[in-house]
Amino acid sequence: MSFKVLVTDYVWPSVEPERAVLAKIGAELVVAPDGEEDTLAALAKDVDGILTCFAQVTDKVVRAAEKCIVIGRYGVGVDNIAVDTASELGIAVTYVPDYCVDEVSDHVMGLLLDWNRRISLFDNSVKGAGWGSVPLTMRIMRLRGKKLGVVGFGRIGRAVCTKALAFGFEVLEYDPFVSAEQAAEAGAVSVDMETLLRESDFVTLHSPLTPDTENLIGAAELALMKEDAFLINCARGPLIDEAALYDALQSGSIGGAGLDVLVEAHPSPDYGLLKLDNVVVTPHVAFFSQEAVLELEERAAGEVASVLQGQMPDNLVNTSVLDHPSPRHSLSG
Repeated sequence: MSFKVLVTDYVWPSVEPERAVLAKIGAELVVAPDGEEDTLAALAKDVDGILTCFAQVTDKVVRAAEKCIVIGRYGVGVDNIAVDTASELGIAVTYVPDYCVDEVSDHVMGLLLDWNRRISLFDNSVKGAGWGSVPLTMRIMRLRGKKLGVVGFGRIGRAVCTKALAFGFEVLEYDPFVSAEQAAEAGAVSVDMETLLRESDFVTLHSPLTPDTENLIGAAELALMKEDAFLINCARGPLIDEAALYDALQSGSIGGAGLDVLVEAHPSPDYGLLKLDNVVVTPHVAFFSQEAVLELEERAAGEVASVLQGQMPDNLVNTSVLDHPSPRHSLSG
């Protein structure tokens, strides 16, 4: 039997690792020339599976994929996939929830350290204006004894906690799905959101993006934070109301922000947040290392290959399809 799998988009050098995985089951890769909805809908018509990174696999694309059995996400979140439509049609959705835990938690600590030690500031000043050209009047904290607030205490949030503890932080966590006992086992103190925002010197977001978490941090939440607090987002851009964040940063009501994600995937260089000196920005690269990407490619392709062969994947997002009256897949619950 032969299959076709559509790759909507990717940000690594090639798709050879996934091509090799899928070739073992006789699957051919079809790589989309762009991630536009009409392009993907046209290419999806005769494929058995879809692999997607950042492209939007919309209701239109899913419905156009009349033969599709499985949609696999290269990554953790599935907010770019019309999961409800896939479930309605009996299409399995898979993801890879734990491939970049080390990388993202390292990146969080990197943003925190860069900001607090003013590494980028000093680097730019030495190269541009000479040694010792910046007066030491800025706020630099001794980290030991300071509080780090972790919003969302899943795999990555806990990895951040472990690394922060090594720096001497007291870690506060807020996650409605994690008990105080579970938090304590990881070395954190479980608190409510208001307490976390009021008391933390640094706040890092690790919540999934859902209708309930969109604009999780808005004007009211920012107003609770300390004037020298630093907000980090390496999760999903829409967790933060960016207009409110811009106002808070410009007015000095919080100290700064470290952002690996923004609401717009490709913001204009003139975008307001990118013009602020108290913002450290990286272009959605927290997930990246050569090791992480290779693992992601192979595991995402492996999940799709499993479903195509009627085997249960390791990480099925929409388990309701196991009870679908006329599923396209041949999985059994």
